[in-house]
Amino acid sequence: MKKTVKMPNLYSERLLLRKLKRSDYKDAFAYFSNPNVPVFLLWDAHPDIKYTKRYLRYVVSKYKTGEYTDWAVVLKSSGKVIGTCGYTSIDLNNFKAEIGYVLNEKYWNMGYATEAVKTVVAYSFETLKFKRLDARVMEGNLNSVKLLEKCGFKYEGTGVSELFVKGEFKNIMHFALTNEKEDT
Repeated sequence: MKKTVKMPNLYSERLLLRKLKRSDYKDAFAYFSNPNVPVFLLWDAHPDIKYTKRYLRYVVSKYKTGEYTDWAVVLKSSGKVIGTCGYTSIDLNNFKAEIGYVLNEKYWNMGYATEAVKTVVAYSFETLKFKRLDARVMEGNLNSVKLLEKCGFKYEGTGVSELFVKGEFKNIMHFALTNEKEDT
């Protein structure tokens, strides 16, 4: 049987991190459909709300098998879903994961992504006892670099022409954060 991680609700000062629901489609479409959001990501903007609904059906089915590990980033004040944050890959044998995040453009530069990442980092190290978290950033995504640095991630190097994305090769910057408390 495949080992998976639990996805409990996580809380921070302004945010609730919970599993996405099919009923989140309107909020999710607001950022999935914005062409400015995936500029530095592997996917394209959703063409219509039906696409987002199908995607959320897929996500909900993958939660059941433990194959999807992103939390919805929800504003406590309004209940609005403004993005996702979670693991793009998990390696339980080596006590590590890769973290990823995306936010509705209306909520950029307000500290929400940093707050969400710090919440997932705390859960990763304190509850799951991970030793390391990795993050990959497409070269040129300065806001993501700043976010990771605020969260304590260190730059480890750049993979030149590492990924072929949207018709061209992209350089990928590698960052990591280790759980030094677990060294004892």
